[in-house]
Amino acid sequence: MGRKKINTSKIQDEHKSYVAFKKRRFGFMKKTYELSVLCDCEVAIIIFDKFDKLYQYASTDMDQVLT
Repeated sequence: MGRKKINTSKIQDEHKSYVAFKKRRFGFMKKTYELSVLCDCEVAIIIFDKFDKLYQYASTDMDQVLT
């Protein structure tokens, strides 16, 4: 049996929205790190929040991964 479909919609409360973003960002970076270790591959992610603040992760040098 599969999982139930979750309805997604914008979180209206600014604080709850920011908390959800922080948790999801951390989880996404953790999954990216795990992928790079388990599969021995180079990965990079770049995330901008709504205030245009940059968050990035690269398994090696960011410039090397992107080229």
